[in-house]
Amino acid sequence: MIARPTLRDAQLESVLGLVSPLTKLAIAIGWLLGLAFTTQHAPPLFIAVVALASGVVLGRIPVPSLVRAILPLWVVATVVVVSNIVFGAANTDPAATELARIGPLRVTSEAVATATALGLRVVAIASVGAVFALTTDSTRLADSLVQQAGLSPRFAYGALAAYQAVPRFGEDLTTLRQARRLRGLRGGWHPRLLVGLLVLAIRHGDRVALGMDARAFGFGPRTRYREVRWGPLDLAVGVGACLVLAAAFGLG
Repeated sequence: MIARPTLRDAQLESVLGLVSPLTKLAIAIGWLLGLAFTTQHAPPLFIAVVALASGVVLGRIPVPSLVRAILPLWVVATVVVVSNIVFGAANTDPAATELARIGPLRVTSEAVATATALGLRVVAIASVGAVFALTTDSTRLADSLVQQAGLSPRFAYGALAAYQAVPRFGEDLTTLRQARRLRGLRGGWHPRLLVGLLVLAIRHGDRVALGMDARAFGFGPRTRYREVRWGPLDLAVGVGACLVLAAAFGLG
C-alpha cells in the first residue's frame, strides 16, 4: 500500500525538523549536484554516511524507519551495480584488466570501478532523500516554498493536495477489493478495479477543487496561519553542509 511517511513529534522538533524545509531542500540539491561532478567512490560514500548519521542524531529518526525508507532504493542501487558490471563497455576493451571470465562474459576492473561508483551515487541520493522526507512535514514544506521561495500558492498548495491524495489510492484499492469479496467475487487483482479507482480519484479531485476554490486560492492577498522564517539554525546547518561537501571533494 502506498503511504506517506509518518513523522513523530520528536522528528519534527529535532534540529533538522526545526530547520527551514527550503534550507534542507537547497542542501540536498547542492549535494546531489556536487555528486554529478565526480566519479570517485569516496565522495558519495562520505555524503551517504553523513546524511544517515545526521538523520539519526540530528533528526531523531528511528533506525527501523530509516532502514525501511532506504532499503528499496538500496536494492535499486545493487541492480544498477550488477547490470553495469555485466554490460559495462569496459568489458569489451582488450586493454582493460580482466578480473573474471564466466563463459563468454568478461568482467574487468574498469567496469567494476565504474559500476560501484555509480551505485554509490544512487546510495547517496537515496540516503539524502530519505532523511529529507523523514524530517520534513509536507505542509511546512509548501508554506516554506510560498513564503521563502515566492512560489505561487496555487501551484504549491495544489501540489500539496496531490501529494496528500496519493496514499488514498491504497485505501480506495483496499475498499474496492473488500467490496468485491462481499459480492462473492475474487478479491485479488482485476482490470475493473482500475475503473473504480479512476471514478474515486475523480470524486476526490472534485472535493479538493471545491475546497480550494471555497478558500479562494490564487486570488488576492492572503493571511498566513503558519509563519516560516529564517533563523541562526538555518545558517549553522547551511555552513555545516558546505563543509561536508568540501570534505567529500577533498577525500575524492
